[in-house]
Amino acid sequence: MLELYQWELSQYSEKVRLILDFKGLDYRKIEVAPGIGQVELFRLTGQRQVPVLKDGNKYIADSTEIAKYLDLEYPERPLIPKDPKQKGLCLLIEEWADESIGIKGRKALFSAISQDQNFRKSLLPTSTPDVLKTLVGGVPSDLLTALGFGVGYSPDAIKSAIADLKQDLEALTLLLTDSPYLTGDEPTLADLAVAGLSMILKFPEGSYLDLPASIRGKGVPALAHNPNYELFFTWRDRLYTQFRKPLIPTAGSGSAPTAIQID
Repeated sequence: MLELYQWELSQYSEKVRLILDFKGLDYRKIEVAPGIGQVELFRLTGQRQVPVLKDGNKYIADSTEIAKYLDLEYPERPLIPKDPKQKGLCLLIEEWADESIGIKGRKALFSAISQDQNFRKSLLPTSTPDVLKTLVGGVPSDLLTALGFGVGYSPDAIKSAIADLKQDLEALTLLLTDSPYLTGDEPTLADLAVAGLSMILKFPEGSYLDLPASIRGKGVPALAHNPNYELFFTWRDRLYTQFRKPLIPTAGSGSAPTAIQID
């Protein structure tokens, strides 16, 4: 079985999970804890960042490279069109989504969790002890804002990211006005990338993530609850209904992730 080294809250991991489900491939999730888990991942693969896909004795890093690998090795339900123009548009949108929605979405989410302690606690895995949830929820907003400066998430940077994301969602909404998918009549890597990466802008309503149910439907207020982007999020949730497998609380595909083992 395929193994996905991941972080449940990572939108790039979600992009790959959506791709795997779209292709109907069974896989096991292995949660990589920040810090010591990344050390073990580096020992195995030479790569510290998730997602990493293991197929037999092969390790494939980076969500885009994983998508290309899966299309070559598992050609059923192709992700990338054969038509040159559609292929070019698909790859262009996918790369843009990685660099725009993926990166700016993190800044927007940081702003939301800084201001809402209940939202902050809801982002912790379901297995998190209550005492830790209380500790995380009690972190003052001013302290989180100060920490944000240290990682490039200053108030000005966050404001700029949210403004850019509004323009992105407006553009996507326009593209979807009279088309079922971003590049035509069939879903492609472009659609799955945009849908998966937008996870942290507004979390899907269904039981797709190993996170508390209270997180479903929540997101960045300026984006998730803006009626101007309702068409986009309706489209995104339709893709989830069509292709994403709901979480199954047993071992195997779609189950809660297994923690990475440290030898």
